[in-house]
Amino acid sequence: MIRVEKKILRSSLPDVTNDLSDQLHPVLRRIYALRGLTSSKELDMGLEQMLTPDNLGGTKEAAILLFSAIKEGKKIIIVADFDADGATSCALAIKALRAMGAQQVDYLVPNRFEYGYGLTPEIVEEALKRKPDLLVTVDNGISSIQGVKRAKAAGMQVLITDHHLPGRTLPDADVIVNPNNPGESFSSKNLAGVGVIFYLMVALRKLLRSEAWFKQKGIQEPNLAALLDLVALGTVADVVPLDHNNRILVYQGLQRIRSGHCCEGIKALFERSGRNLQRVVASDLGFAIGPRLNAAGRLDDMSIGIECLLTEDATVAFELARSLDELNRERRQIENEMRQQAVGDIETLIPDGDLPFGLAIFREDWHQGVIGILAARIRERFHRPVIAFAPAEEGMIKGSARSIPGLHIRDALDAIATRYPELLEKFGGHAMAAGLSLRRTDFDAFKDQFDAQVRESIDAEGLNGVILSDGALDCRDLSFQLAELLRSSGPWGQGFPEPLFDGVFRIVSLRVVGERHLKMVLEPEDGGQRVDAIAFNQVENQSGNGNEKLHIAYRLDINEFRGTRKLQLIVEHFEKVLE
Repeated sequence: MIRVEKKILRSSLPDVTNDLSDQLHPVLRRIYALRGLTSSKELDMGLEQMLTPDNLGGTKEAAILLFSAIKEGKKIIIVADFDADGATSCALAIKALRAMGAQQVDYLVPNRFEYGYGLTPEIVEEALKRKPDLLVTVDNGISSIQGVKRAKAAGMQVLITDHHLPGRTLPDADVIVNPNNPGESFSSKNLAGVGVIFYLMVALRKLLRSEAWFKQKGIQEPNLAALLDLVALGTVADVVPLDHNNRILVYQGLQRIRSGHCCEGIKALFERSGRNLQRVVASDLGFAIGPRLNAAGRLDDMSIGIECLLTEDATVAFELARSLDELNRERRQIENEMRQQAVGDIETLIPDGDLPFGLAIFREDWHQGVIGILAARIRERFHRPVIAFAPAEEGMIKGSARSIPGLHIRDALDAIATRYPELLEKFGGHAMAAGLSLRRTDFDAFKDQFDAQVRESIDAEGLNGVILSDGALDCRDLSFQLAELLRSSGPWGQGFPEPLFDGVFRIVSLRVVGERHLKMVLEPEDGGQRVDAIAFNQVENQSGNGNEKLHIAYRLDINEFRGTRKLQLIVEHFEKVLE
């Protein structure tokens, strides 16, 4: 079995002064400092601390365009992406526009298996059947040069809202709103697609207010903060970095969800996932709700997910959430089969463990909707950039890429496309994730070039997994109280990781649960109370179960089971201590 070296390292406090309150718990103060916080102001999650829409380029022009469409009764079609960010973006746009007086608002979400990603010419042809006056993209469009060209030729106006990195040429849309546009001065480049459309809706409301629109039409001015549940879900599910601005958006959305002031669809999805609505945290959005919503776009039609978020009928929401849950179960089964096949292929083809620096993998029977998750799982297993491919339209394959720190995956694809212009048909994405397509006959050539490009960017040491710890905890801090404090001190997520600690423990007992998980009782080396622990999906790392000492990296957690709440360590990694 091929194993990738992993090391637990303790993070060093930055050599900068800060004014974080001395009243903070010492452990929490250290955690914040390790995440680069230098001021207590960065802990203020009030909406008044949010960056203003005036600073995001294109929002004023886009608001004018939308106001004109609303005022003139034009038909607006939202073209959404088929993931959780796209679904939440679409639902938010429709709810906000209708609340501001738009009479004709509809949406269209491409089926990934028929039309592919974004505003393609083919999806424009579908939109034309509904005779729209204005096309608005959410969470896509920045690379849709041909789609915008077709829409404009058909006489439509086009407004693009996106957050993906643009290519060398921008589409010829009427207005583009994207924090990552060239020359854009907006200080948070990390907005998800749902964050971008939220900002635009705030700008539109400001314009309508200045025009006395609500008063003239007898419309109650909408409280757009009521839509922050959708912003929180899309932001966390899209795994964008949680800078201060995004943490505010997620925090405010979570507050509304916990108080029950969220859409019926989110309530139903939490009920299906068995989560306590009053105690949800950001990770619940990412690991419980996001996958259920994404399952629709991966296996079927994201319209199911969008309708779940749009409906105000609790019964309808529950039925749609049930369908999403069933799709997610099917997705997990497909994913497990594909993961086993991929790991088997890698270990069979490369028995000596000399893996490529960049892994490109492909099978003719893989499911196109699940390759993104597969790439993420293989990246976690072998700690290197991975692109998983599946068959697409005749003669083509589509790939989904996931990267590791140190390699900007979209830039790597751009470098390959520059060097070999005929190799890639199209690509786009972020630093850590991207999508691409190429001819089936070019897979072997691409596989070699991808590996070569990664080797130019990362040395062998960069492929060794490094687990950064926030340090050790005194046995007295292995407590229910600290676990509760950390749970409420986020939101934690990408770029602002949940606290992770390390220490040496002795195994008191160990057993396998759920076929792939290790359930343990551990005793701290320096004494203290025994504590329950679980290591998910790590059964292959089991080396013994009798009185061994382990160096573990873990998170403090509270396990709720049948009304009982107990402290539990979530073990991210462990290694045997040699004595």
